Amino acid sequence: MGYRTFRDSQGIDWQTWDVVPHLAERRGTERRRASAIAGFVAQERRANDRRVRAGKRPALIAGLDDGWLCFEARAEKRRLTPIPLDWLRCDEACLERYCREARPAARSTVAVDISTLSGLQN
Repeated sequence: MGYRTFRDSQGIDWQTWDVVPHLAERRGTERRRASAIAGFVAQERRANDRRVRAGKRPALIAGLDDGWLCFEARAEKRRLTPIPLDWLRCDEACLERYCREARPAARSTVAVDISTLSGLQN
């Protein structure tokens, strides 16, 4: 995953990174050690490897299957698809243009201004 930061012409600081979805697997490795199961009679197993391969990615919004470039500032988040090939090495003016072309996206977390919390203290 690549990562960049830049300040746009309006003075807004942005973080930028690429997101490339991949197939999910519930458990990647065997977590038990031989010493931990010594003397333990395991239940009969039908297969040695019980890891479950999902086979599908979680459902994505149409057009995001091949990944996107994420732009995040304090007050907003945007996504650009497809990921421009030069985004890691282009100048900041070009990166800002990509940011303007990106579509608004829902934030998974909310930025909180600590100064607004002073009235909530007991």
